[in-house]
Amino acid sequence: MSLQISSVMIVHRNIRQAIEKLITKYPILALTGPRQSGKTTLLKAMFPSYEYISLENPDFREFAENDPNGFLKRYSSYVIFDEVQRVPLLFSYLQSFVDQQGIMGQFVLSGSQNFHLMQSITQSLAGRVAIFKLFPFDIQELKSASLLVDNYADMLVKGFYPAIYDRGIPSKTFYSNYLQTYIQRDVSELIAIKDLRLFQNFIGLCATNAGQLLNLSSLANKCGISQPTAKAWLSALENSYVIFQLSPFHENFSKRIVKTPKLYFYDTGLLCFLLKLHNPEQIAAHPVKGNLFENMMIAEFFKQTAHNNDLPEAWFWRDAAGHEVDLLVQDGFKLRLFEIKATQTITSDAFKGLSYFEKLTDKYTLQKTLVYAGNEHQTRKIATVTPWRNFL
Repeated sequence: MSLQISSVMIVHRNIRQAIEKLITKYPILALTGPRQSGKTTLLKAMFPSYEYISLENPDFREFAENDPNGFLKRYSSYVIFDEVQRVPLLFSYLQSFVDQQGIMGQFVLSGSQNFHLMQSITQSLAGRVAIFKLFPFDIQELKSASLLVDNYADMLVKGFYPAIYDRGIPSKTFYSNYLQTYIQRDVSELIAIKDLRLFQNFIGLCATNAGQLLNLSSLANKCGISQPTAKAWLSALENSYVIFQLSPFHENFSKRIVKTPKLYFYDTGLLCFLLKLHNPEQIAAHPVKGNLFENMMIAEFFKQTAHNNDLPEAWFWRDAAGHEVDLLVQDGFKLRLFEIKATQTITSDAFKGLSYFEKLTDKYTLQKTLVYAGNEHQTRKIATVTPWRNFL
């Protein structure tokens, strides 16, 4: 699928290839991801002959809830069911229906709440569904459409949601509305929030901790809520594709290692909006510039791998003395190590984490990469140096 931008430029969504490979292998395809990431646009463009039914529509939803057999008899094959998590009862009926029919690519499901959608799929449709995740644009998608600028700070602030590009909505306006109309609504459907102001404060506190070790107790204390409440709110934000956690690498190599996950946002535009950073000039002098750049690249890794339907095991590594590698990706006994630096000048200090980790183990074959804010690709003895624009 290609998304038209301003009637001139085209953004090709890389996930299309992965979907096309499996649409003839499974009776059901499921596409999840955050609201406004382009799921409906993608599916309508890829499957123009399919009927499209949105279960946000109360008439369709009532039909599906009150008469699921009649509903599936009416919409029996080659149908897109959007926001399907709104009718969890439908999944059990879909199971029996596709087992009887035996038609590949019979139904395409879409949803923006990971918890409800995946819970229903695992309970009723295991083995019958191919699952994909679509996030806002990744760097390579924007680059292919000549929409990627040279200055990473511009991209940090602007964000990656399609509406910002195809409708020309200012980022500040988009994220203000997005926060109110989608995030608060989705989270409220997952958990009961008695004080919306406290919840807004909690999201803001999460933003100030992006790229850092997650301290749930500290978040709860600063927000004035209990730790179980903070945990529930954090989980709801994860299931709404706002934030995610990166776990620490599990091997300690006889060293004391950090065992706490790190917190990241899927989209840096939202992150910058929450931090009240509305122009790239504010980034250069900001004390968390390095965390923002790291967040963008870690999120980029997960976006690109999801869009290629390739979800490898990934971690970070840090020991008690502060030695750290920002991203580790494991493939058997091969480890890909990534150090991420928000600098355009490469010094020897930038490689310290990679060099230190290399001395700890001979168990793995290591592939080391330094991702930085400049534009020059280099091959050095210690590691490959990759510009942020060419990440992965």
